[in-house]
Order: sequence, then C-alpha cells, then structure tokens
Amino acid sequence: MNLSSLITDFLEYLELERNASQLTIRNYDHYLKRFLEFAGDIDPKDIDLNLIRKYRLFLSRWSDPVTKGSLKRITQNYFMIALRAFLRYLARIDVATLSPEKVELGENEPRPLKVLNEVNLKALLESPDTSEKSGLRDRAILEMLFSTGLRVSELAHLNRDTINLGRREFGIIGKGGKERVVFISETAASALEQYLQARKDSFKPLFIRFQGTQNPLDNGEAMRLTTRSIERIVEKYVKKLGLSVKATPHTLRHSFATDLLINGADIRSVQEMLGHSNISTTQIYTHVTNAHLKDVHKAFHSGNK
Repeated sequence: MNLSSLITDFLEYLELERNASQLTIRNYDHYLKRFLEFAGDIDPKDIDLNLIRKYRLFLSRWSDPVTKGSLKRITQNYFMIALRAFLRYLARIDVATLSPEKVELGENEPRPLKVLNEVNLKALLESPDTSEKSGLRDRAILEMLFSTGLRVSELAHLNRDTINLGRREFGIIGKGGKERVVFISETAASALEQYLQARKDSFKPLFIRFQGTQNPLDNGEAMRLTTRSIERIVEKYVKKLGLSVKATPHTLRHSFATDLLINGADIRSVQEMLGHSNISTTQIYTHVTNAHLKDVHKAFHSGNK
C-alpha cells in the first residue's frame, strides 16, 4: 500500500479507535499531507533517515507564499510528531517502515507562560455587570474557568444536570477520553447559582446565549455557547480593563495551575486536576512558581535586613 491510502486509514483509526476529536483529525490530516506533498506517494519502506533529514530541512526553510513567514520551531515539531504517530500506527499494523523512535524532534524555543497577577485576576473576575442576566453568566464563566482549570471546550460542553452545587464537584471526560473529578470553589458555586436562578428556561446546556431567537429544539442545544463565543466573552472583559496580558480562557487555566502550586499543591495533584496525560506537560508551571517563590524569598529577606 502507498502512503496516501495508509494516511487515510490512519485518520479513520484516530476517529474510530482512539476517539480523537475532529479538530485533532483535521490537524493530523494537514501535517501528514505536507509530508505526502514532500515525499510523494511512496511505499512506506522507502521512508528512511535521509528522507526525514531532508524533510526537516524543508520545514525549516519553508516560507508562507503570501506572508513570507517561516514555521516556528514548535510548529515544525507538530509536523514531526504527526509523522511519528503515523509511523507508530504503521508498526502497529505490521507495515515495514522506519521506526518512529528514530524521528527526533528539535528543541523548542522557550515560550513565556502567560498568567494574571492577583490584582488583574480579581479585576477580571469582578468586571461583568451582574445586574444583567448576561453579566451573571459571564461572571460564572470567568469564575468557573479560574476555579476549575477547565479547558474552554470542556466548559462549553457542560450541561446543567452535570453540576452538583451541593457537593461543589462534578465528573468530566476530557481530552483523549480521560476521566477526572472537577472541584468548584465556593465563589464559583455562588456565581453559578445566581446565574442559574436568573434563567427562566429549562435548556440543557449550562452556558447559553441570550441574544437572538430562542430555539427549544433538542433541549436548547442551539442555544449553547460555543468555545469561540466563550473566548470572545473573556476577550471583551480583557479589553474593557486594558490588561497588559492578553488573557484568554487558557490564561485562566494557567493561573489556576500556578495558584495551586504556589499554595503548596504537589505536581501530581495538579496534573490530575488539569487532566494532563503526561507529567512533563504540567511541569511547565514549575518555572513560573519557582520564579514566584524566589521573588517572595528575596522580598522577605530584604525586608528583614
């Protein structure tokens, strides 16, 4: 079998066997098509280290035909990670090809982690006008993002009947089908309760739009806020406050994680709360917390001279 048909099989495997999201499948399709364009519709046994080296050079030298921009190192790695996953799949179905372990990744440029300081975080959480129904919803969204560390896609998919405000916790199936328990702070639970009391509908989605015509079909599924809508809500309040950090829902997730670590949570617990499969993903937050603790240490000792 040639490369093109095997890539199609791999994408179907991701959807059916690995329960990958459509976004993940689209990304893998994009990354692997680039390799197919570069290598041609070859036999998998013709993939060798020399071809991989030339492909990495190709990615390193590639520039966008419109913007003339090059690929960042982290983006180049995404292409290589997709190729490695594809080779792993080929090995799994006994197709002779290069071992995926031989495909190395380049070192990423360190990316600064965006988190909000205590003052900006408080200002953001308190920015919605809670005399309005939409403001109550927006306050609940912001409080939930910070107090739970949920991904924005996870927040968008929540339903009213999944939340237990009495116990202040709920179960969720996150990225890659990974199950975890999510805990809600007292402040977030209070914001949620006020928001739900203001709603006069019986729609299933937890967070809904208030503009436009109401659509009760399918338990109000058409009323559910999309991930993009939630991103725009956060963006609106960030702009309103003129924050120096261009905060997004993911910034609040970062802030949740660093807040836990600064206050003494161990890295494994934070990994579990964030739903990370790999501890190395969680360890990026230790750089921020170590810097914070260093500043606290300096401030303490300078104040005691």
